[in-house]
Amino acid sequence: MRLTRRHFLTAATALVPARLWAGTRLDLGGGIQLDTLSDGHLELPDSMLLAGLPEADRPAFRAAHDLGSGPMQSPCNLTLLRDGARVVLFDAGAGPDFQATAGRLDQALAALDLTPEDVTDVIFTHGHPDHLWGVLDGFDDPLFLNARHQMGATEHAYWTDPATVDSIDPGRTTFAVGAARRLETLGDMVDLFDPETEVLPGITARATYGHTPGHIAFDIADGPLLVGDAIGNGHIAFEQPQAISGTDQDPETGRETRARLLADLAASGRVMVGFHLPEGGIGRVETAGAAYRFVPEG
Repeated sequence: MRLTRRHFLTAATALVPARLWAGTRLDLGGGIQLDTLSDGHLELPDSMLLAGLPEADRPAFRAAHDLGSGPMQSPCNLTLLRDGARVVLFDAGAGPDFQATAGRLDQALAALDLTPEDVTDVIFTHGHPDHLWGVLDGFDDPLFLNARHQMGATEHAYWTDPATVDSIDPGRTTFAVGAARRLETLGDMVDLFDPETEVLPGITARATYGHTPGHIAFDIADGPLLVGDAIGNGHIAFEQPQAISGTDQDPETGRETRARLLADLAASGRVMVGFHLPEGGIGRVETAGAAYRFVPEG
């Protein structure tokens, strides 16, 4: 496995001016390529990303990481795996209805001369808006008409349970409503799996619960570990791995999962891909005293 290049891509149409796209590509050998492409970014408040820090400590943390004073930007890295026969997309991005700064998947695919019709498989880490809502187009029809969709059975059961809308944190009611509607629209286009299942040849599901009740990471044989949102940002998650995260629906379980993943990745030196990590999300975990740091590849 090697990083072949950090590259810049442009896509333009008669109506849309050229846009610069940055991506990172890994050559996994055997004709298999992995790309991360930007779906844009989210803008989130301190109460989500810095929930584990006392409010009095947040300005200094922001200054140390050059985070400014406004909403914090969280990059969204979609992972695309191609082996010559399949075009596998991990998560579907935010689509047009979540945040104006996200939902750029169509442009990212076009930059690789791909269309949604070229995607053969869509595999979800979890059902939050920035990962699921992009499965429908602007007319609320399935976008990836030729793809097999897969989601963990526990995750699917949670978002399709009518009781979820009443039990979820009130600030995330729209998450539940939006997920239920999209999964209902997809219907039997979605196949379900359990952890430790090989969802496609060489791709195994790993339970990484906490961020959501059924969050899944994906273990690529002879390749990286796709951690989704189990490690959700490039600063506090590494510097304070025991801190809770306001983005996790079960903060205690999420903290335990994150700490275990960081320790395992640092010990093994294995390449990882994080949905919200910087520099395209591909990198390694290194120890830094009692904490860790994220080291991008390339």
